[in-house]
Amino acid sequence: MKRFFDDAFHRPRALLLIAAAAATAIASGAMFLSMHEAEPIVAGPGVTSQKMLSDYVPAMAGTPADTPVFILEGAEPGGTALVLGGTHPQEISGLMGAVLMVENATPQRGRIIVLPQANRSGFTHTDPLEGFPHTYKIETAGGTRWFRVGMRLTNPVHQWPDPDLHLHPQSGERMVGWESRNLNRNFPGDPDGRYTTRLNAAIVALARAEGVDIVLDMHEAYPEYPIINMLVAHERAFEIATLTMIGLQTRGIAMDLMASPPALRGLSHREFGDHTEAFAILSETANPAMGRFRGRTDEALVVEGKDVNYVRAAALDRLFVPFDENGHPLRERTARQLATIEEMLIAYNEANPDKQVEVSGIPAYQAVIDEGIGRFLLPVPAQ
Repeated sequence: MKRFFDDAFHRPRALLLIAAAAATAIASGAMFLSMHEAEPIVAGPGVTSQKMLSDYVPAMAGTPADTPVFILEGAEPGGTALVLGGTHPQEISGLMGAVLMVENATPQRGRIIVLPQANRSGFTHTDPLEGFPHTYKIETAGGTRWFRVGMRLTNPVHQWPDPDLHLHPQSGERMVGWESRNLNRNFPGDPDGRYTTRLNAAIVALARAEGVDIVLDMHEAYPEYPIINMLVAHERAFEIATLTMIGLQTRGIAMDLMASPPALRGLSHREFGDHTEAFAILSETANPAMGRFRGRTDEALVVEGKDVNYVRAAALDRLFVPFDENGHPLRERTARQLATIEEMLIAYNEANPDKQVEVSGIPAYQAVIDEGIGRFLLPVPAQ
């Protein structure tokens, strides 16, 4: 090494390489640190209070798991609905559905509690080696809003290493090791466990503390996955989910229904139903940016949802949803999530006349499709 640096020819080249490596490391570090900046979410006219998850579980304070909790409370008492987005951050219609609820919905009776970023850690990284963009943009009348793509698992900088085998804490069900970082495989959680299970336990603690009556956890799946455009419901919530499905189908919105498998543990539609008093439902929409048939994974695919590979796959009958040149854009998927919330609350109210949740201002399904998501996003206040 000494001879390498002493050589008059090699010394400048070595110093140049060291400088280039240092510059690359600094730039990369700044880029990764910037991913920890949370996208802005604006409290709309229906938000009566805003908390953090640590207000329910103080141990969450100062950790990456601490996440905003928006409470929308009507003038009349009633039931309480919990809406979760960002359980799997890259399933972005869940986040956008939750954001549009926060920025537009106004309850008249009962309460709606919204966690747009249930696993905030998952928004701070993307799927390794998959070429995902870090952010996507939505144009609004008040300027450009940006949001993160994220990844379905907790960031490994917040929970590492993955075990060879993950065991669900309550049931002992065996899963592949990285599922230890999957928020939707670890409910109801463990307050003394690792990062993800502590977060699970904190969200369940919130549901118990607020007396939540019904939970909707909003997800997406790739078009070649059979559980798509579907509701998955705990057996206690099956009647409500059935009426929700019928309501959506009556509106021309295709939706199927399946029962939560009792032996499949750790998922929200199972564990909220088993470990709280709430009716538990999960929704799935179609996201081509997540699938294995996809082409270039850029912002256009994330937002517009168009991919010629999926058009070909549909022609070969390899998908579980229709797919043509119009694709499945984010606005359509978000509209579907909002319509599901509407129909779910109608069904819940019919079954629970003494604890109703009545809300106005949810952006209409066709309006979101025709006018776009940006029409319903509020301007971000100046800092």
